[in-house]
Amino acid sequence: MTADSTELPAALRGRLDIDPLWAFACALYARPGVEAACLHLQDDAGIEVIELLWRLWLFRHGFAAGPIPEEVTRWQAEVTAPLRRLRRELKAEAAEREGVAALRERIKAAELDAEREALARLEAYSRDGGPPHRRLSPGDGLQEALPDHLRLTRPSHVSALGRLKGQLDPSWPPH
Repeated sequence: MTADSTELPAALRGRLDIDPLWAFACALYARPGVEAACLHLQDDAGIEVIELLWRLWLFRHGFAAGPIPEEVTRWQAEVTAPLRRLRRELKAEAAEREGVAALRERIKAAELDAEREALARLEAYSRDGGPPHRRLSPGDGLQEALPDHLRLTRPSHVSALGRLKGQLDPSWPPH
C-alpha cells in the first residue's frame, strides 16, 4: 500500500473496531453545543445528523468519505424522515394531551432506533463494503473532510462545524 492509498489500512480498521460509531455518536452528541450545532446544520443546511456524526467519526481517524451510500439515503428518506416529521407535527398537541405526548415519545424512540440502524449501516459500509475512504493530510480541517456538495460557506454553518470539531476528544486516537 502506498502512502497516499485510499484503502482502509488494517490498523485503522482495528481502531474503528474499538471505537464503534454508535458509542462515538452518543458520546459526542451529549457534549455541550453538539446537539444544537447538528440540528442547525440539519434544519438549515440540509445535512442529516447521522451523516455529520459518521463524517466526524471518520475525520477523527484521519479519513474522509465520499457520498453517503444510496442504501442509507433511502433508509433516511423512507424511515427516519417520516418519523421525524410526525414527531415534530405532534409537538404542539402533545403539550396539551397526555395520550399524544406518550405516542410522541414512542415515535421519538422509533426515530432514534431508525437513526441507530442508519449509523450501523454507515459503520459497516466504512469497514467492509464501501469504496475506499480518502486519507486526510495532517493539516486538513473538517471542511476538507466533507465532500464538495457539503462544503459550507454561510457563517452560521461554518461556526456550527467549528463547534463540532471543537468537541472531538483530542486524546483520540490513542498513540
